[in-house]
Amino acid sequence: MPFPPLKGRLSHPSLLALLLVFTTSTVSAQETMPRDERKELDLSEYRVTDTDASYFDVEARMELLRNTDNSILLQEMEILTSSAPSCQQQLSYKPITTRGGIPGYYPSPEEWELATEPLFAFEDSVSKLAGAFVASQDTYYAECLVRYLHHWAEEKALTTFVFDSNDPQAWFASESMMFAAAMAYSIVRPYVEDMEEERAEVEKWLHGLALQHSAFPGQPEESCCNNHFYRRALYASMIGILVEDDELFRFGVSAIYSALHDLTENGALPLEVSRGRRATHYQNYGINYLITNMQVIQRQGYDIFELEYEGNTIHEAVDFLFEILDDPAALGDYAPREQYTGFLKDPQYFTWMDIYLSHYDDPRVANFVQRVRPLYNRSAGGFISLYFMDPEAQQHVYLDEKRRRTEAFRGLGN
Repeated sequence: MPFPPLKGRLSHPSLLALLLVFTTSTVSAQETMPRDERKELDLSEYRVTDTDASYFDVEARMELLRNTDNSILLQEMEILTSSAPSCQQQLSYKPITTRGGIPGYYPSPEEWELATEPLFAFEDSVSKLAGAFVASQDTYYAECLVRYLHHWAEEKALTTFVFDSNDPQAWFASESMMFAAAMAYSIVRPYVEDMEEERAEVEKWLHGLALQHSAFPGQPEESCCNNHFYRRALYASMIGILVEDDELFRFGVSAIYSALHDLTENGALPLEVSRGRRATHYQNYGINYLITNMQVIQRQGYDIFELEYEGNTIHEAVDFLFEILDDPAALGDYAPREQYTGFLKDPQYFTWMDIYLSHYDDPRVANFVQRVRPLYNRSAGGFISLYFMDPEAQQHVYLDEKRRRTEAFRGLGN
């Protein structure tokens, strides 16, 4: 989610800082993997091995949740079961069958929020139905999710959107809706019986959307290769797995190779840290989608978290993030030291941390994430703490946080 820009007149030092960022961005872009080179990567070893794997072991997690005494996990389950959505209400929402342009957030934040409200409602709806199924273990919610997505598939929702290289907001919005739907659907599909026609139609719809959307490469030195590419890769991996499309799956895998290729010597994602005062935010933002995608790929049996490419691993990007969080001066010439920090209070940006901790014991990540749990991201996996958090990691939650989460959940999709 974007943040509003700085307002007011630029001082001379600010102008110099912007010039420095522009220069650095240009240099960084020259260091990134070209699209043609990315398309030539030999990823033939990667193929779909388990179409029902989802992005976590759903059966094992539900067994754990049946026996947990962790207060945060119990809180999440209580909220999801006590405020569970009505299927009739979900099915009453009208699918988005036409798509006009969406104004940019920075120049028109109010118009952007109004235009994106129904899009976010869709993401919340699919995420909370999947979460309600995991929390309650009642297939009512799994079947409701399939019916809900089938309704959108029947209406050919999202198949028409405006793609304008100079105004790509509608294209950007579509990508998160697609992986929100695919990730939620991957959780429930193995538990839904006697809905073969509906499931087939949903999968055909998702597959078509993925192929249509990913056919647009994005702007050179920008959305072709930065965090928006990582987001496209996430839906490509997940949908590729669901429909057993190895080429689409490999498109998702290619983002990991591209990101590792692009890493600087100190672990910076160059197109992310070239974002001026939001360099730290975008380093984290890029990691969020890369780690989530890696989790999807890992569930197919690949040790992707230990992948080393061009001498780089994802852990270097994580290391650099904590370095610049601790001392923005470590950004050096990439960006000014005066970094925006408002994102640090928003849990949606840190869902990657519970995923990462499910693979590695990292005290820096563990210490940070305990301040922002429980983690929820309406598009990138939904209720991530519910699905990944170690029950031994954190036992206490404040009552006011519980109330806040309950009120927020009741408002999802309304």
